[in-house]
Amino acid sequence: MSVKQEVLKTLEENRGEFFSGEELAGRLQVSRAAVWKAIKALETMGYKIKAVPNRGYCLATASDVLSVEGIKTFLNEEMESLSIEVREVTGSTNQDAKMASANGAPHGSVFVANVQTNGRGRRGRNFISLEGSSIYMSIILKPQLTATDAIYITTAASVAVYRAIKKVTKKETQIKWVNDLYYEGKKVCGILTEAVTDCETGLIDSIILGIGINFNIQMEQIPSELKEVAGALYHGDTDEVSRNQLIAEILCQVLQICMDSDNREFLKDYRENSMILGKEINILGYSEPKKATAIGIEDNGGLIVEYEDKKRETIHTGEVSIRLI
Repeated sequence: MSVKQEVLKTLEENRGEFFSGEELAGRLQVSRAAVWKAIKALETMGYKIKAVPNRGYCLATASDVLSVEGIKTFLNEEMESLSIEVREVTGSTNQDAKMASANGAPHGSVFVANVQTNGRGRRGRNFISLEGSSIYMSIILKPQLTATDAIYITTAASVAVYRAIKKVTKKETQIKWVNDLYYEGKKVCGILTEAVTDCETGLIDSIILGIGINFNIQMEQIPSELKEVAGALYHGDTDEVSRNQLIAEILCQVLQICMDSDNREFLKDYRENSMILGKEINILGYSEPKKATAIGIEDNGGLIVEYEDKKRETIHTGEVSIRLI
């Protein structure tokens, strides 16, 4: 880890606390000049660092700059070698990941943006993209799965993000089948998986896992037509958690859960935190909506529903959408 990363790690983990140049130099076993140079480099990147005579340096609690260094600060040593690309603006992180995958980018490559101008959800839906307030990230995964098992990745990713949010922010979210997370009754996260299949083997060559999270958005920033459904984890009231920290934890959880296809233990969390099980839903995608009750989640991620005539069916992502009644 570079001196700049080490300084950032110390300041990130102790937001609001001051460290003298001498203290940082002693902790990191480098010269005070090296510390000063690292501080200046971080300021150039946009980090808000307070410098007070006789007190030292302090990372401002409002500072939330996305950076490779900032993300790697919160990764363990095994994951520090991951390929991470952070852009200020991009059309779509999923498109960035697709192009990189086609050019041979390895498993675990990550693409992050501060702003997306052409992001898409399921069925091509648009979503809000506000500068400096959300997380837009895509991960290249290379699991040994068949195309029919792709729903497993979406289900597993939902749990990975749920666990990451809970660990980092202490907030409890709920999962709406198959790929959305809700907080306080409003959507805060959408997950989109796109599979690239090897036609000869029938196996998935790679999966592009896109994750969008409304992290810290003021209510007045949300378009009026979305205020009833769109929410955020924070509304200007966070000073201890950064997007870098949450992104790093999401990476840890995704690479652990999604690549262990034989272990379906994560489904316990999925079922226990479902916001639809036991509730009446409308199943969309037919000539007219079908009313049913969501009664279970199969081990492959399919949703078991029971219709008014007591007939049961398992539905899969891509076939239909659902809406709570």
